[in-house]
Amino acid sequence: MDNRRLILLFVFFFSLVMLWDAWGKYQHPQPAATTAAASDSAASAAPQPTASLQHAVADTAKAPAVAEGADARPAETISIKTDLYTAEISTRGGDITRLDLNRYKAVEDKTQTFSLFGAKHHYLAQSGLIGDGLPTHKTLYTAVPGRRELAAGESTLQLRLDAPDVDGVKVTRVFTFHRDSYLIDVAFEIDNGSGKTLAPHAYYQLQRDGKLPEGESSMVSTFTGPAVYTTQDKFQKVSFSDLDKGKAKFVANADNGWLAMVQHYFVAAWAPTTGVAREYFMRKAENGADSTYTAGVILPVAAAAPGAHTQIVTPLYAGPQIQKTLEQLAQPVDAGGIGAEGLPLVVDYGWLTILAAPIFWCLQAIHGLLGNWGWAIVLLTIGIKALFYPLSAASYKSMAKMRAVGPRLQAIKERCGDDKQRLNREMMELYKREKINPLGGCLPVLVQIPVFIALYWALLGAVEMRDAPWILWINDLSSVDPFYVLPVIMVVTMLIQTKLNPTPPDPMQAKVMMVMPFIFGGMFFFFPSGLVLYWVVNNVLSIAQQWKITRDIEAGGKAANDAKA
Repeated sequence: MDNRRLILLFVFFFSLVMLWDAWGKYQHPQPAATTAAASDSAASAAPQPTASLQHAVADTAKAPAVAEGADARPAETISIKTDLYTAEISTRGGDITRLDLNRYKAVEDKTQTFSLFGAKHHYLAQSGLIGDGLPTHKTLYTAVPGRRELAAGESTLQLRLDAPDVDGVKVTRVFTFHRDSYLIDVAFEIDNGSGKTLAPHAYYQLQRDGKLPEGESSMVSTFTGPAVYTTQDKFQKVSFSDLDKGKAKFVANADNGWLAMVQHYFVAAWAPTTGVAREYFMRKAENGADSTYTAGVILPVAAAAPGAHTQIVTPLYAGPQIQKTLEQLAQPVDAGGIGAEGLPLVVDYGWLTILAAPIFWCLQAIHGLLGNWGWAIVLLTIGIKALFYPLSAASYKSMAKMRAVGPRLQAIKERCGDDKQRLNREMMELYKREKINPLGGCLPVLVQIPVFIALYWALLGAVEMRDAPWILWINDLSSVDPFYVLPVIMVVTMLIQTKLNPTPPDPMQAKVMMVMPFIFGGMFFFFPSGLVLYWVVNNVLSIAQQWKITRDIEAGGKAANDAKA
Protein backbone atom coordinates (compact mmCIF):
# COMPACT_ATOMS: atom_id res chain seq x y z
CA MET A 1 0.00 0.00 0.00
CA ASP A 2 1.17 3.53 -0.75
CA ASN A 3 2.68 4.87 2.48
CA ARG A 4 1.22 8.28 1.75
CA ARG A 5 -2.24 6.77 1.96
CA LEU A 6 -1.29 5.15 5.26
CA ILE A 7 -0.20 8.50 6.63
CA LEU A 8 -3.46 10.10 5.56
CA LEU A 9 -5.45 7.28 7.13
CA PHE A 10 -3.43 7.64 10.31
CA VAL A 11 -4.11 11.38 10.48
CA PHE A 12 -7.83 10.74 10.07
CA PHE A 13 -7.73 8.01 12.70
CA PHE A 14 -5.87 10.18 15.20
CA SER A 15 -8.18 13.13 14.58
CA LEU A 16 -11.26 10.99 15.06
CA VAL A 17 -9.88 9.71 18.37
CA MET A 18 -9.28 13.28 19.57
CA LEU A 19 -12.74 14.36 18.44
CA TRP A 20 -14.24 11.39 20.26
CA ASP A 21 -12.39 12.33 23.44
CA ALA A 22 -13.06 16.07 23.22
CA TRP A 23 -16.65 16.10 21.98
CA GLY A 24 -18.17 12.74 22.78
CA LYS A 25 -19.93 11.93 26.00
CA TYR A 26 -18.47 9.25 28.16
CA GLN A 27 -19.89 5.78 28.10
CA HIS A 28 -20.48 4.89 31.73
CA PRO A 29 -19.25 1.44 32.79
CA GLN A 30 -21.57 -1.48 32.21
CA PRO A 31 -23.26 -2.52 35.44
CA ALA A 32 -22.59 -5.88 36.97
CA ALA A 33 -25.17 -8.60 36.71
CA THR A 34 -26.23 -7.94 40.29
CA THR A 35 -27.01 -4.24 39.79
CA ALA A 36 -30.48 -2.87 40.38
CA ALA A 37 -32.38 0.01 38.84
CA ALA A 38 -32.90 2.99 41.07
CA SER A 39 -36.55 3.23 40.18
CA ASP A 40 -37.44 -0.38 41.01
CA SER A 41 -34.87 -1.72 43.45
CA ALA A 42 -35.93 -4.95 45.08
CA ALA A 43 -36.57 -4.95 48.78
CA SER A 44 -33.67 -6.10 50.94
CA ALA A 45 -33.81 -8.17 54.08
CA ALA A 46 -33.32 -6.51 57.45
CA PRO A 47 -31.28 -4.77 58.65
CA GLN A 48 -30.68 -3.29 55.19
CA PRO A 49 -32.92 -0.42 54.05
CA THR A 50 -35.71 -1.44 51.72
CA ALA A 51 -36.75 -0.02 48.38
CA SER A 52 -39.96 1.20 50.00
CA LEU A 53 -37.85 3.77 51.86
CA GLN A 54 -36.93 5.29 48.50
CA HIS A 55 -40.64 5.89 47.91
CA ALA A 56 -40.84 7.48 51.35
CA VAL A 57 -38.09 9.89 50.40
CA ALA A 58 -39.77 10.57 47.05
CA ASP A 59 -43.11 11.23 48.75
CA THR A 60 -41.40 13.66 51.11
CA ALA A 61 -39.98 15.55 48.14
CA LYS A 62 -43.43 15.85 46.59
CA ALA A 63 -45.06 17.00 49.84
CA PRO A 64 -45.80 20.72 50.20
CA ALA A 65 -43.25 22.75 52.12
CA VAL A 66 -45.86 23.76 54.70
CA ALA A 67 -48.48 21.21 55.57
CA GLU A 68 -51.98 22.29 56.57
CA GLY A 69 -51.95 23.58 60.14
CA ALA A 70 -48.15 23.56 60.32
CA ASP A 71 -45.84 26.42 61.21
CA ALA A 72 -45.98 28.81 58.24
CA ARG A 73 -43.17 31.11 59.33
CA PRO A 74 -40.79 32.12 56.52
CA ALA A 75 -37.54 30.20 56.41
CA GLU A 76 -34.36 31.87 57.61
CA THR A 77 -31.11 31.69 55.66
CA ILE A 78 -28.03 31.33 57.83
CA SER A 79 -24.61 32.26 56.47
CA ILE A 80 -21.61 30.29 57.73
CA LYS A 81 -18.09 31.54 56.99
CA THR A 82 -14.91 29.48 57.21
CA ASP A 83 -11.42 30.01 55.83
CA LEU A 84 -12.31 28.10 52.62
CA TYR A 85 -15.93 28.85 51.85
CA THR A 86 -19.16 30.63 52.72
CA ALA A 87 -22.18 28.36 53.09
CA GLU A 88 -25.85 29.34 53.19
CA ILE A 89 -28.18 26.99 55.04
CA SER A 90 -31.95 27.32 55.08
CA THR A 91 -33.90 26.56 58.23
CA ARG A 92 -36.47 25.01 55.88
CA GLY A 93 -35.21 21.43 55.91
CA GLY A 94 -31.64 22.39 56.78
CA ASP A 95 -30.73 22.45 53.07
CA ILE A 96 -27.30 23.73 52.08
CA THR A 97 -28.55 26.05 49.36
CA ARG A 98 -25.35 27.88 48.44
CA LEU A 99 -21.64 27.20 48.74
CA ASP A 100 -19.14 29.86 47.61
CA LEU A 101 -15.55 28.60 47.41
CA ASN A 102 -13.29 31.48 48.47
CA ARG A 103 -10.16 30.29 46.66
CA TYR A 104 -11.81 29.87 43.25
CA LYS A 105 -13.11 32.57 40.94
CA ALA A 106 -16.25 32.44 38.84
CA VAL A 107 -15.71 31.57 35.19
CA GLU A 108 -17.41 34.56 33.59
CA ASP A 109 -16.82 37.24 36.24
CA LYS A 110 -13.39 36.93 37.84
CA THR A 111 -14.31 39.50 40.48
CA GLN A 112 -16.77 36.99 41.98
CA THR A 113 -16.10 33.76 43.83
CA PHE A 114 -17.17 30.45 42.34
CA SER A 115 -20.43 28.99 43.67
CA LEU A 116 -20.67 25.21 43.70
CA PHE A 117 -24.21 25.17 45.13
CA GLY A 118 -26.83 27.73 44.21
CA ALA A 119 -25.94 30.73 42.02
CA LYS A 120 -26.85 29.93 38.38
CA HIS A 121 -27.70 26.30 39.04
CA HIS A 122 -30.33 24.50 41.04
CA TYR A 123 -27.89 22.51 43.15
CA LEU A 124 -28.16 21.80 46.87
CA ALA A 125 -27.51 19.21 49.58
CA GLN A 126 -30.47 17.85 51.55
CA SER A 127 -31.02 15.36 54.34
CA GLY A 128 -33.77 14.15 56.65
CA LEU A 129 -35.19 11.28 58.68
CA ILE A 130 -37.72 8.64 57.69
CA GLY A 131 -40.29 7.79 60.35
CA ASP A 132 -43.61 8.98 61.75
CA GLY A 133 -43.34 12.60 62.86
CA LEU A 134 -39.60 12.82 62.22
CA PRO A 135 -38.18 15.88 60.42
CA THR A 136 -37.49 15.80 56.69
CA HIS A 137 -35.99 18.32 54.26
CA LYS A 138 -39.39 20.03 54.29
CA THR A 139 -39.44 20.65 58.06
CA LEU A 140 -39.00 24.17 59.43
CA TYR A 141 -36.18 24.16 62.00
CA THR A 142 -35.25 26.75 64.60
CA ALA A 143 -31.62 27.90 64.65
CA VAL A 144 -29.84 27.73 68.00
CA PRO A 145 -28.04 31.05 68.66
CA GLY A 146 -24.29 31.00 68.25
CA ARG A 147 -21.37 32.28 66.22
CA ARG A 148 -21.57 31.99 62.43
CA GLU A 149 -17.92 32.55 61.52
CA LEU A 150 -14.91 30.38 62.21
CA ALA A 151 -12.72 32.45 64.53
CA ALA A 152 -8.94 32.60 64.43
CA GLY A 153 -7.39 29.78 66.40
CA GLU A 154 -10.52 27.59 66.23
CA SER A 155 -10.52 24.31 64.35
CA THR A 156 -14.29 23.69 64.18
CA LEU A 157 -17.56 25.59 64.07
CA GLN A 158 -21.05 24.17 64.71
CA LEU A 159 -24.51 25.14 63.60
CA ARG A 160 -27.41 23.52 65.48
CA LEU A 161 -30.99 23.45 64.20
CA ASP A 162 -33.83 22.22 66.41
CA ALA A 163 -36.83 20.49 64.88
CA PRO A 164 -40.31 20.81 66.45
CA ASP A 165 -40.92 18.15 69.10
CA VAL A 166 -43.41 15.50 68.05
CA ASP A 167 -44.76 13.01 70.63
CA GLY A 168 -41.85 13.79 72.94
CA VAL A 169 -39.16 13.08 70.31
CA LYS A 170 -36.56 15.84 70.05
CA VAL A 171 -34.35 16.01 66.94
CA THR A 172 -31.43 18.39 66.38
CA ARG A 173 -29.58 18.86 63.10
CA VAL A 174 -25.88 19.55 63.70
CA PHE A 175 -23.52 20.87 61.02
CA THR A 176 -19.83 20.77 61.93
CA PHE A 177 -17.42 22.81 59.78
CA HIS A 178 -13.64 22.31 59.89
CA ARG A 179 -10.71 24.64 59.34
CA ASP A 180 -8.74 24.08 56.13
CA SER A 181 -11.20 21.41 54.99
CA TYR A 182 -14.12 21.12 52.61
CA LEU A 183 -15.68 18.45 54.81
CA ILE A 184 -18.98 19.18 56.54
CA ASP A 185 -20.20 16.66 59.11
CA VAL A 186 -24.00 16.47 59.00
CA ALA A 187 -25.55 14.80 62.08
CA PHE A 188 -28.96 14.02 63.52
CA GLU A 189 -29.20 13.84 67.31
CA ILE A 190 -32.38 12.13 68.52
CA ASP A 191 -33.67 12.13 72.11
CA ASN A 192 -36.51 9.64 72.39
CA GLY A 193 -38.96 11.00 74.91
CA SER A 194 -41.81 8.90 73.59
CA GLY A 195 -43.08 5.63 75.02
CA LYS A 196 -41.94 3.43 72.14
CA THR A 197 -38.64 2.37 70.61
CA LEU A 198 -37.47 4.37 67.59
CA ALA A 199 -35.62 2.71 64.71
CA PRO A 200 -35.57 5.41 62.00
CA HIS A 201 -33.60 5.76 58.80
CA ALA A 202 -31.74 8.82 57.57
CA TYR A 203 -31.39 9.93 53.98
CA TYR A 204 -28.72 12.19 52.52
CA GLN A 205 -29.16 13.43 48.98
CA LEU A 206 -27.88 15.87 46.38
CA GLN A 207 -30.31 17.61 44.05
CA ARG A 208 -29.13 19.22 40.83
CA ASP A 209 -30.40 20.34 37.46
CA GLY A 210 -28.96 18.83 34.29
CA LYS A 211 -27.19 21.94 33.02
CA LEU A 212 -23.49 21.92 32.23
CA PRO A 213 -21.26 23.68 34.77
CA GLU A 214 -20.43 27.33 34.28
CA GLY A 215 -17.97 27.81 31.42
CA GLU A 216 -18.39 24.25 30.16
CA SER A 217 -19.27 23.60 26.52
CA SER A 218 -20.16 20.55 24.47
CA MET A 219 -16.83 20.88 22.62
CA VAL A 220 -14.60 20.47 25.67
CA SER A 221 -16.61 18.77 28.37
CA THR A 222 -16.17 16.12 31.02
CA PHE A 223 -18.73 13.97 32.80
CA THR A 224 -21.47 15.75 34.74
CA GLY A 225 -23.87 13.69 36.80
CA PRO A 226 -24.26 11.28 39.73
CA ALA A 227 -21.81 8.50 40.53
CA VAL A 228 -21.62 5.65 43.03
CA TYR A 229 -18.60 3.74 44.32
CA THR A 230 -18.60 0.37 46.09
CA THR A 231 -15.70 -1.97 46.66
CA GLN A 232 -17.53 -4.70 44.76
CA ASP A 233 -18.43 -2.84 41.58
CA LYS A 234 -16.03 0.11 41.79
CA PHE A 235 -16.78 3.46 40.18
CA GLN A 236 -20.14 3.68 38.41
CA LYS A 237 -21.18 6.84 36.57
CA VAL A 238 -24.83 7.39 35.69
CA SER A 239 -25.72 9.86 32.98
CA PHE A 240 -28.62 12.26 33.19
CA SER A 241 -29.89 10.86 29.89
CA ASP A 242 -30.19 7.38 31.43
CA LEU A 243 -32.18 8.87 34.31
CA ASP A 244 -34.42 10.59 31.76
CA LYS A 245 -35.11 7.24 30.08
CA GLY A 246 -35.48 5.33 33.34
CA LYS A 247 -32.61 3.04 32.30
CA ALA A 248 -30.08 3.99 34.96
CA LYS A 249 -28.50 0.92 36.55
CA PHE A 250 -26.12 0.77 39.46
CA VAL A 251 -25.50 -1.17 42.63
CA ALA A 252 -28.27 -0.12 45.03
CA ASN A 253 -27.42 -2.06 48.20
CA ALA A 254 -24.04 -2.32 49.90
CA ASP A 255 -22.32 -1.83 53.25
CA ASN A 256 -19.63 0.48 51.92
CA GLY A 257 -18.92 3.19 49.37
CA TRP A 258 -20.11 6.70 48.70
CA LEU A 259 -22.39 8.70 46.41
CA ALA A 260 -21.43 11.86 44.56
CA MET A 261 -22.55 14.48 42.09
CA VAL A 262 -19.60 15.03 39.76
CA GLN A 263 -18.78 17.92 37.47
CA HIS A 264 -15.67 19.41 35.88
CA TYR A 265 -13.11 20.31 38.58
CA PHE A 266 -15.54 19.94 41.53
CA VAL A 267 -17.49 17.26 43.39
CA ALA A 268 -20.02 16.88 46.19
CA ALA A 269 -20.04 13.47 47.87
CA TRP A 270 -21.79 11.82 50.81
CA ALA A 271 -19.43 9.28 52.41
CA PRO A 272 -21.18 7.21 55.13
CA THR A 273 -19.24 5.10 57.61
CA THR A 274 -17.96 1.84 56.11
CA GLY A 275 -19.67 -1.30 57.36
CA VAL A 276 -23.13 0.25 57.70
CA ALA A 277 -25.84 -1.13 55.41
CA ARG A 278 -27.09 1.42 52.93
CA GLU A 279 -29.25 1.84 49.86
CA TYR A 280 -28.32 4.20 47.03
CA PHE A 281 -31.00 5.81 44.90
CA MET A 282 -31.20 8.11 41.89
CA ARG A 283 -34.19 9.55 40.11
CA LYS A 284 -35.42 12.34 37.91
CA ALA A 285 -37.89 14.85 39.32
CA GLU A 286 -39.81 17.57 37.55
CA ASN A 287 -39.36 21.03 39.03
CA GLY A 288 -41.46 23.42 37.02
CA ALA A 289 -40.13 23.75 33.49
CA ASP A 290 -36.67 22.43 34.34
CA SER A 291 -35.70 18.84 35.06
CA THR A 292 -33.87 18.17 38.28
CA TYR A 293 -32.14 14.99 39.40
CA THR A 294 -31.79 13.57 42.88
CA ALA A 295 -29.14 11.10 44.01
CA GLY A 296 -28.78 9.95 47.58
CA VAL A 297 -28.22 7.26 50.14
CA ILE A 298 -30.47 5.83 52.88
CA LEU A 299 -28.90 4.68 56.15
CA PRO A 300 -30.27 2.98 59.26
CA VAL A 301 -30.04 4.91 62.53
CA ALA A 302 -29.23 2.96 65.68
CA ALA A 303 -32.45 2.16 67.57
CA ALA A 304 -33.32 4.24 70.63
CA ALA A 305 -35.44 2.84 73.45
CA PRO A 306 -37.81 5.15 75.34
CA GLY A 307 -35.76 7.79 77.18
CA ALA A 308 -32.58 6.91 75.20
CA HIS A 309 -30.42 8.97 72.84
CA THR A 310 -29.16 8.03 69.37
CA GLN A 311 -27.42 9.83 66.54
CA ILE A 312 -25.97 9.44 63.06
CA VAL A 313 -23.15 11.44 61.46
CA THR A 314 -22.38 11.46 57.73
CA PRO A 315 -19.61 13.57 56.17
CA LEU A 316 -20.23 15.66 53.07
CA TYR A 317 -17.28 16.66 50.91
CA ALA A 318 -18.13 19.62 48.69
CA GLY A 319 -15.19 21.25 46.96
CA PRO A 320 -12.45 20.98 44.34
CA GLN A 321 -11.11 17.70 42.96
CA ILE A 322 -7.61 18.18 44.39
CA GLN A 323 -5.83 14.85 44.04
CA LYS A 324 -3.89 15.05 47.32
CA THR A 325 -7.04 15.94 49.24
CA LEU A 326 -9.10 13.16 47.67
CA GLU A 327 -6.36 10.61 48.29
CA GLN A 328 -6.23 11.63 51.96
CA LEU A 329 -10.00 11.30 52.31
CA ALA A 330 -9.79 7.82 50.78
CA GLN A 331 -7.62 6.68 53.70
CA PRO A 332 -9.17 4.81 56.66
CA VAL A 333 -10.36 6.84 59.64
CA ASP A 334 -7.42 5.72 61.78
CA ALA A 335 -5.08 7.08 59.08
CA GLY A 336 -6.67 10.54 59.07
CA GLY A 337 -9.20 10.00 56.27
CA ILE A 338 -12.91 9.22 56.19
CA GLY A 339 -12.67 5.81 54.53
CA ALA A 340 -13.98 7.05 51.15
CA GLU A 341 -12.04 4.48 49.14
CA GLY A 342 -11.96 5.28 45.41
CA LEU A 343 -12.84 8.96 45.82
CA PRO A 344 -9.89 10.10 43.62
CA LEU A 345 -11.68 8.44 40.68
CA VAL A 346 -14.04 11.42 40.44
CA VAL A 347 -11.20 13.24 38.66
CA ASP A 348 -12.32 12.53 35.11
CA TYR A 349 -9.36 11.10 33.16
CA GLY A 350 -11.55 9.26 30.68
CA TRP A 351 -10.67 5.73 29.59
CA LEU A 352 -6.92 6.16 30.06
CA THR A 353 -6.87 6.69 33.83
CA ILE A 354 -4.14 4.06 34.23
CA LEU A 355 -1.79 6.31 32.21
CA ALA A 356 -3.20 9.75 33.07
CA ALA A 357 -2.87 9.32 36.85
CA PRO A 358 0.93 8.76 36.88
CA ILE A 359 1.37 11.48 34.25
CA PHE A 360 -0.39 13.97 36.51
CA TRP A 361 1.77 12.79 39.42
CA CYS A 362 4.85 13.70 37.36
CA LEU A 363 3.29 17.05 36.43
CA GLN A 364 2.60 17.77 40.08
CA ALA A 365 6.19 16.88 41.04
CA ILE A 366 7.57 19.25 38.38
CA HIS A 367 5.25 22.01 39.59
CA GLY A 368 6.63 21.49 43.08
CA LEU A 369 10.06 22.41 41.72
CA LEU A 370 9.09 25.24 39.35
CA GLY A 371 6.05 26.72 41.10
CA ASN A 372 4.32 27.44 37.76
CA TRP A 373 1.87 25.07 36.10
CA GLY A 374 2.53 26.50 32.62
CA TRP A 375 6.26 25.78 32.77
CA ALA A 376 5.46 22.41 34.35
CA ILE A 377 3.41 21.56 31.24
CA VAL A 378 6.27 22.64 28.98
CA LEU A 379 8.87 20.62 30.87
CA LEU A 380 6.66 17.51 31.12
CA THR A 381 5.92 17.64 27.38
CA ILE A 382 9.64 17.88 26.67
CA GLY A 383 10.29 14.93 28.98
CA ILE A 384 7.67 12.73 27.31
CA LYS A 385 8.92 13.74 23.88
CA ALA A 386 12.47 12.77 24.91
CA LEU A 387 11.20 9.44 26.23
CA PHE A 388 9.66 8.62 22.87
CA TYR A 389 12.50 10.08 20.82
CA PRO A 390 13.61 6.72 19.34
CA LEU A 391 10.08 5.90 18.16
CA SER A 392 9.56 9.39 16.74
CA ALA A 393 12.93 9.23 15.02
CA ALA A 394 12.03 5.92 13.34
CA SER A 395 8.76 7.42 12.13
CA TYR A 396 10.36 10.60 10.81
CA LYS A 397 13.16 8.66 9.07
CA SER A 398 10.57 6.58 7.26
CA MET A 399 8.65 9.71 6.20
CA ALA A 400 11.89 11.42 5.14
CA LYS A 401 12.79 8.50 2.93
CA MET A 402 9.31 8.54 1.45
CA ARG A 403 9.70 12.24 0.78
CA ALA A 404 13.05 11.62 -0.93
CA VAL A 405 11.64 9.00 -3.31
CA GLY A 406 8.48 11.01 -3.92
CA PRO A 407 9.45 12.12 -7.47
CA ARG A 408 10.31 8.53 -8.40
CA LEU A 409 6.99 7.26 -7.06
CA GLN A 410 5.20 9.92 -9.09
CA ALA A 411 7.10 8.81 -12.19
CA ILE A 412 6.10 5.18 -11.57
CA LYS A 413 2.47 6.21 -11.21
CA GLU A 414 2.57 8.12 -14.50
CA ARG A 415 4.30 5.22 -16.25
CA CYS A 416 1.88 2.56 -15.00
CA GLY A 417 -1.28 4.58 -15.56
CA ASP A 418 -4.38 2.57 -14.56
CA ASP A 419 -2.50 -0.71 -14.21
CA LYS A 420 -2.86 -1.04 -10.40
CA GLN A 421 -1.18 -4.43 -10.23
CA ARG A 422 1.94 -3.21 -12.03
CA LEU A 423 1.93 0.01 -10.00
CA ASN A 424 1.92 -1.88 -6.69
CA ARG A 425 4.63 -4.28 -7.91
CA GLU A 426 7.00 -1.51 -8.99
CA MET A 427 6.35 0.49 -5.83
CA MET A 428 7.22 -2.51 -3.65
CA GLU A 429 10.38 -3.09 -5.65
CA LEU A 430 11.37 0.56 -5.08
CA TYR A 431 10.70 0.23 -1.35
CA LYS A 432 12.82 -2.91 -1.25
CA ARG A 433 15.75 -1.30 -3.09
CA GLU A 434 15.64 1.81 -0.89
CA LYS A 435 15.05 -0.23 2.30
CA ILE A 436 11.84 1.63 3.10
CA ASN A 437 9.15 0.11 5.33
CA PRO A 438 5.77 1.37 4.08
CA LEU A 439 4.38 1.10 7.63
CA GLY A 440 7.42 2.65 9.27
CA GLY A 441 5.95 6.14 9.38
CA CYS A 442 2.73 5.13 11.13
CA LEU A 443 3.36 2.32 13.58
CA PRO A 444 5.83 4.15 15.87
CA VAL A 445 3.43 7.08 16.13
CA LEU A 446 0.47 4.79 16.93
CA VAL A 447 2.34 3.50 19.98
CA GLN A 448 2.61 7.04 21.36
CA ILE A 449 -1.04 8.01 20.87
CA PRO A 450 -2.37 6.60 24.20
CA VAL A 451 0.28 8.46 26.19
CA PHE A 452 -0.42 11.82 24.59
CA ILE A 453 -4.20 11.38 24.88
CA ALA A 454 -3.69 10.49 28.57
CA LEU A 455 -1.67 13.68 29.02
CA TYR A 456 -4.48 15.58 27.31
CA TRP A 457 -7.01 14.22 29.83
CA ALA A 458 -4.68 14.79 32.77
CA LEU A 459 -4.50 18.47 31.86
CA LEU A 460 -8.21 18.75 31.13
CA GLY A 461 -9.26 17.24 34.45
CA ALA A 462 -6.80 19.00 36.78
CA VAL A 463 -8.50 21.63 38.94
CA GLU A 464 -5.00 22.88 39.75
CA MET A 465 -5.01 24.51 36.27
CA ARG A 466 -8.03 26.62 37.19
CA ASP A 467 -7.03 30.29 37.54
CA ALA A 468 -3.36 29.22 37.27
CA PRO A 469 -1.27 31.79 35.33
CA TRP A 470 1.61 31.06 32.97
CA ILE A 471 3.23 34.16 31.44
CA LEU A 472 2.17 37.49 29.95
CA TRP A 473 -1.47 37.34 28.79
CA ILE A 474 -2.10 33.73 29.89
CA ASN A 475 -3.50 34.18 33.40
CA ASP A 476 -5.77 31.13 33.51
CA LEU A 477 -4.61 27.83 31.99
CA SER A 478 -8.14 26.41 32.22
CA SER A 479 -9.66 29.15 30.02
CA VAL A 480 -9.26 29.85 26.32
CA ASP A 481 -6.43 32.10 25.21
CA PRO A 482 -8.03 35.59 25.35
CA PHE A 483 -6.08 36.77 22.28
CA TYR A 484 -5.97 33.37 20.49
CA VAL A 485 -2.20 33.58 20.10
CA LEU A 486 -1.55 29.95 21.08
CA PRO A 487 -4.29 28.55 18.78
CA VAL A 488 -2.87 30.53 15.82
CA ILE A 489 0.60 29.17 16.57
CA MET A 490 -0.97 25.72 16.76
CA VAL A 491 -2.44 26.02 13.25
CA VAL A 492 0.89 27.32 11.90
CA THR A 493 2.80 24.40 13.41
CA MET A 494 0.33 21.93 11.89
CA LEU A 495 0.84 23.55 8.48
CA ILE A 496 4.62 23.27 8.84
CA GLN A 497 4.30 19.60 9.74
CA THR A 498 2.14 19.05 6.65
CA LYS A 499 4.86 20.63 4.50
CA LEU A 500 7.51 18.36 6.04
CA ASN A 501 5.47 15.22 5.37
CA PRO A 502 5.59 13.46 1.98
CA THR A 503 3.25 15.04 -0.56
CA PRO A 504 0.48 12.62 -1.59
CA PRO A 505 0.55 11.89 -5.33
CA ASP A 506 -3.24 12.11 -5.46
CA PRO A 507 -4.24 15.81 -5.85
CA MET A 508 -7.39 15.27 -3.80
CA GLN A 509 -5.38 13.75 -0.94
CA ALA A 510 -2.95 16.65 -1.13
CA LYS A 511 -5.80 19.16 -0.80
CA VAL A 512 -7.27 17.31 2.16
CA MET A 513 -3.87 17.28 3.87
CA MET A 514 -3.62 21.06 3.46
CA VAL A 515 -7.13 21.74 4.74
CA MET A 516 -6.95 19.49 7.80
CA PRO A 517 -4.68 21.80 9.84
CA PHE A 518 -7.32 24.52 9.57
CA ILE A 519 -10.20 22.16 10.40
CA PHE A 520 -8.65 20.43 13.40
CA GLY A 521 -6.43 23.31 14.40
CA GLY A 522 -9.56 25.45 14.54
CA MET A 523 -10.88 23.28 17.39
CA PHE A 524 -8.09 24.57 19.58
CA PHE A 525 -9.54 28.07 19.50
CA PHE A 526 -12.10 26.74 22.00
CA PHE A 527 -9.73 24.60 24.09
CA PRO A 528 -8.29 25.67 27.48
CA SER A 529 -4.94 27.40 26.99
CA GLY A 530 -3.14 24.76 29.08
CA LEU A 531 -4.12 22.07 26.57
CA VAL A 532 -3.16 24.25 23.61
CA LEU A 533 0.19 25.00 25.24
CA TYR A 534 0.89 21.28 25.54
CA TRP A 535 0.07 20.67 21.85
CA VAL A 536 2.07 23.68 20.68
CA VAL A 537 5.18 22.54 22.59
CA ASN A 538 4.75 19.01 21.27
CA ASN A 539 4.35 20.23 17.69
CA VAL A 540 7.38 22.54 17.89
CA LEU A 541 9.54 19.69 19.19
CA SER A 542 8.19 17.36 16.49
CA ILE A 543 8.93 19.92 13.78
CA ALA A 544 12.50 20.38 15.01
CA GLN A 545 13.10 16.62 15.14
CA GLN A 546 11.44 15.96 11.79
CA TRP A 547 13.29 18.82 10.07
CA LYS A 548 16.66 17.60 11.37
CA ILE A 549 16.06 14.00 10.30
CA THR A 550 14.65 15.00 6.90
CA ARG A 551 17.63 17.26 6.23
CA ASP A 552 20.09 14.50 7.17
CA ILE A 553 18.32 11.91 4.99
CA GLU A 554 18.12 14.24 1.99
CA ALA A 555 21.75 15.31 2.44
CA GLY A 556 22.81 11.66 2.62
CA GLY A 557 20.87 10.83 -0.53
CA LYS A 558 22.39 13.77 -2.39
CA ALA A 559 25.89 12.72 -1.35
CA ALA A 560 25.23 9.17 -2.54
CA ASN A 561 23.98 10.41 -5.91
CA ASP A 562 27.02 12.66 -6.29
CA ALA A 563 29.30 9.70 -5.53
CA LYS A 564 27.58 7.60 -8.18
CA ALA A 565 27.89 10.41 -10.70
